[in-house]
Amino acid sequence: MNVTEPKATLDLARELGLITDEYDRIIERLGREPSYTELGLFSALWSEHCAYKHSRVFLRRLPQTGPRVLQGPGENAGAIDIGDGWAVVFKIESHNHPSFIEPFQGAATGVGGILRDIFTMGARPIALLDSLRFGDPDDPRTRRLIEGVVSGISWYGNCFGCPTVGGEIAFAPEYAGNPLVNVLCVGLVRADGLFRARAEGVGNPVFYVGNKTGRDGIHGATMASATFDEHAHERRPTVQVGDPFTEKLLLEACLEAMASGAVLGIQDMGAAGLACCTSEMPARAGTGMDVELSRVPQRETAMTPYEILLSESQERMLLVAARGREDEVRRIFAKWELDAVEIGAVTADSNLTIRLGGEVVAQVPVDALADGPRYEKPTAVPAWLAECRAFDPLTLPAPSDLNRALVALLASPTIASKEWAFRQYDQQVGINTLVLPGSDATVLRVKGTRRALAVATDGNGRQVFLDPRAGAAMAVCEAARNVSCAGARPLGVTDCLNFGSPERPEILWQFAEAIDGIAAACRALELPVVGGNVSFYNETTSQRTSDATGRTMSGPSGATVSGTLDVQAILPTPIIGVVGLLEDAGRPATQWFKRGEHRIALLGGDAVSFGGSEYLWTLHRRLAGTLAPLDLELERRVQTAVQTAVGAGLATAAHDCAEGGLAVALAESCVTGPDPVGCVVTLPEIGQRADLTLFGEGPSRVIVTVDPSRVPEFEALMAESAIPWRWIGTTGGERLGITVGTETVIDAALDTLGRAWRTGFERHLS
Repeated sequence: MNVTEPKATLDLARELGLITDEYDRIIERLGREPSYTELGLFSALWSEHCAYKHSRVFLRRLPQTGPRVLQGPGENAGAIDIGDGWAVVFKIESHNHPSFIEPFQGAATGVGGILRDIFTMGARPIALLDSLRFGDPDDPRTRRLIEGVVSGISWYGNCFGCPTVGGEIAFAPEYAGNPLVNVLCVGLVRADGLFRARAEGVGNPVFYVGNKTGRDGIHGATMASATFDEHAHERRPTVQVGDPFTEKLLLEACLEAMASGAVLGIQDMGAAGLACCTSEMPARAGTGMDVELSRVPQRETAMTPYEILLSESQERMLLVAARGREDEVRRIFAKWELDAVEIGAVTADSNLTIRLGGEVVAQVPVDALADGPRYEKPTAVPAWLAECRAFDPLTLPAPSDLNRALVALLASPTIASKEWAFRQYDQQVGINTLVLPGSDATVLRVKGTRRALAVATDGNGRQVFLDPRAGAAMAVCEAARNVSCAGARPLGVTDCLNFGSPERPEILWQFAEAIDGIAAACRALELPVVGGNVSFYNETTSQRTSDATGRTMSGPSGATVSGTLDVQAILPTPIIGVVGLLEDAGRPATQWFKRGEHRIALLGGDAVSFGGSEYLWTLHRRLAGTLAPLDLELERRVQTAVQTAVGAGLATAAHDCAEGGLAVALAESCVTGPDPVGCVVTLPEIGQRADLTLFGEGPSRVIVTVDPSRVPEFEALMAESAIPWRWIGTTGGERLGITVGTETVIDAALDTLGRAWRTGFERHLS
């Protein structure tokens, strides 16, 4: 069959996202000019989204091994041994660019993609968590994004039958042109039942299974490797279209085929579609692959080899079967009413050979595609950073009414209840969810055992903006601390690293510093990073404007490109997902006070700051200052103490102090449970302003409550833990009262605080 293709040229290569040097490298590697289809393969596989060409040099700094690690980075997802013959499989991925262009389908297919990453490992997905970032919720465009993204997440997860059980939603103007949609999925598999994305066994058949291929999503990987401008919405055709009902059938068919022993390797057709699977699977195994495209099930007519290979149509898999068991594979997928078509075979020549009607249309060494360019580009400290850090927030006047300040913080959309979103999600399908959304971590039972998993995500872009290394380390600590507050021992990390363009030295500096911070925290807490995702180019080019503070967008969060154009990057936002293990599923802790007369203890030190705080932004619209110091050894000891207290049944509630500081943590503990429970707290006068004591933010701080009958045991445990701590109050009543020294600084009715917290986010969407 003759295939007429455009001639590959440097100009065409540039249109596809390649640079001159990369085009020259392709010619050198092939020893000839590439064909149009081959150029398409390289443009997708060498995109930033697939090749990690700016980030790999830094990612190798992360700790990736440990005694429980069964699978680290490099596969569809990471896996950790949790005992009793079980493994937890988990990963977080981004779908930022598609969700800005088409919020509903962008978010929905982000959910679909991460689900497939989990069940291609042989695991059954049991939970989803979503970490979302948006611009000003008062902006109608932001409201459209929020509604579309949340609807897309709920639609796909609910229809597929996987509960969405946690995550967080935060807001900052820097996300207006680039919202973040990061999705984490957790699955369970027998520890000896993991599958890998490898094309083993020369002569073994290669099967295409699942949905038919269309023209949707072509160049999706390339689109995710570029910045946006005012024409971003014209890229809507590059966004994939999802079908959760087909994905559910695909899950069941794949797991049944894997259990049969007929499947040897499997990979999701995600970014770069068939092109990615047919190159990465043999590259991992040191083999090659020969594929006939005319056999690929197609739902559109006259598709070219280029389109078939680069389509990102959803709900598709590529699997390598054992030779002689082809009919078994076909029968299993036919049972689930899905296509299972043999389209090729594993070869010994280490080449990817693509045919159409028997005619070779592309032939490329698989390692040339799978092992793309690696760059070590210059980094530079941003010129504006010193001035930002030099600002002292304490030069701003203290609030005249601290009660009003507390209410304002509870009503801020980042802190306020996200019930509007969570109630759209099925939270309990599969009946594994022990702690629903709304506490520090979600808790999931491991059926057939006494154990449970605790999972949390976290990431504070403002802190990373001011100090990428410390801020990223704090994100690891907070996610792990949230898991510890549930009573679980953190076991592993998956990260989604959201940044602007790595081609800008100041952005690459932020990224490198953040990696070092994550690595330091993970080593201190003995947490391996078993997988994740890098999302670069989260920035928008636009005509120069000013933000709400009057600051030109070419200031701290942007960079002037020319006399009239600016680049607005997101806040550097590493999102950290942590999975932990509870030995006793019947003893998870939650953040809310349970009843009156319980003693309240504050674990951790007093070092806090307004730098990068929710207080500074909510009350003054400022992003500046320095962060409170982080002592990783203290963090480790505090988390161990909390885990031990919960495990021993000493702590009736545990809640970390995060956005909004101690006062907000206390208020949340009062009003977020099924029944409001007040408290009276007395804090020592330590020579600082009351608003800093109440609302300053710092790491390694947890409030716990203890039944009076268990106080001696708790005090003995704290003595052994060698951490700073103190009793600060007692639960009970219908008000939150806080005294600093001898002065009562907060005296607020719980119904006032609860109303502010419950409506603070939802009022923007009503």
